[in-house]
Amino acid sequence: MLPAVRNLLSTAQKTGQGSAEEVSRLLDQKSLRLEHLVSHGQPSPPGFWYDQPDEEWVLLLRGTAVLAFETGTLDLVAGDSLTIPARLRHRVERASEDAVWIALHFATRG
Repeated sequence: MLPAVRNLLSTAQKTGQGSAEEVSRLLDQKSLRLEHLVSHGQPSPPGFWYDQPDEEWVLLLRGTAVLAFETGTLDLVAGDSLTIPARLRHRVERASEDAVWIALHFATRG
């Protein structure tokens, strides 16, 4: 049996999902979690901030986005990546309709 092939650049919506952001776990291990996200233009809910216990490496594969931090914003285009330290509050201020992300959440050593 051959392994399943998945196109990570696709923005096609899953049946029944409407226009909600899609999050799929590609890998889930004790010290790391790899996710594929399709935003369909959704920002974070008003007043909501991510405040995660682990570091997060983010890669915007397709589209554009603006990440907001308490000290400013970062404009992202396809191909941009960054590591967000644990407990650094952040949110998605804007995302294009075709925004596709890869996010790797990982435990900090030590």
